[in-house]
Amino acid sequence: MLRPRIIPCLLVHDGGLVKTVRFREPKYVGDPINAVKIFNEKEADELIVLDIDATARGREPNFRLIGQFAAECRMPLCYGGGVTTVEQAKRIVALGVEKVALSAAAVANPGLISAIAQEIGSQSVVVVLDVRRKATGDWEVMTHNGRKATGRAVVELAREAESRGAGEIVINSIDEDGVMKGYDLALARTVRDAVNIPMTVLGGAGSHADIAALIRACGVIGAAAGSLFVFKGVYRAVLINYPNAVQKEALIAGAVP
Repeated sequence: MLRPRIIPCLLVHDGGLVKTVRFREPKYVGDPINAVKIFNEKEADELIVLDIDATARGREPNFRLIGQFAAECRMPLCYGGGVTTVEQAKRIVALGVEKVALSAAAVANPGLISAIAQEIGSQSVVVVLDVRRKATGDWEVMTHNGRKATGRAVVELAREAESRGAGEIVINSIDEDGVMKGYDLALARTVRDAVNIPMTVLGGAGSHADIAALIRACGVIGAAAGSLFVFKGVYRAVLINYPNAVQKEALIAGAVP
């Protein structure tokens, strides 16, 4: 039976683990491989690793680093960043990564979703949509670290990704990234109602209560977070953390101990 998943998301910039606020000002917070080791010990449900340099700088994935992640990670691993070809996706899976995430390339060339799904299976293809709310209140998908507007609505692209064979959608709120004041629940519900495949929401979690609120709003969903799992306290001291087994079960039940 499918259950909600609680997922740390690690951002990699210049080879280090960083955190951003609204996709800007990456702050170095440590060694990403060491963070993976800690999340192993804490028995995280899954792990998302996003290389925020690759697409923005027009380079291919860092296969050496991906191999290190895959070798260390003892939970399902999703990697994204710079994937633009079927061959790259196949190579990443061959390194031991369970899911390959596409973003800008999937928006520019939706046929790539189908082509990769045919080679590695839909269950291993994730489409990440970085979303910003416009002045009209609608949500627009952005690419290249939120710097390039696509002119496309999030629901439109989410449905297209599903129809092309994506096995999962990740909705990443640019407005809420690093703010730690709660997920955009309206955005989450809107996309959840529009697609039938598994979905993960990223951006805004600042407490276990925020995760519980997302699960109450959307049911079986992936609740991903970055800052919540690497910072502690109002001064944002670096501390890798994750709910223990009792807390996790309470969150999934929609209540916070």
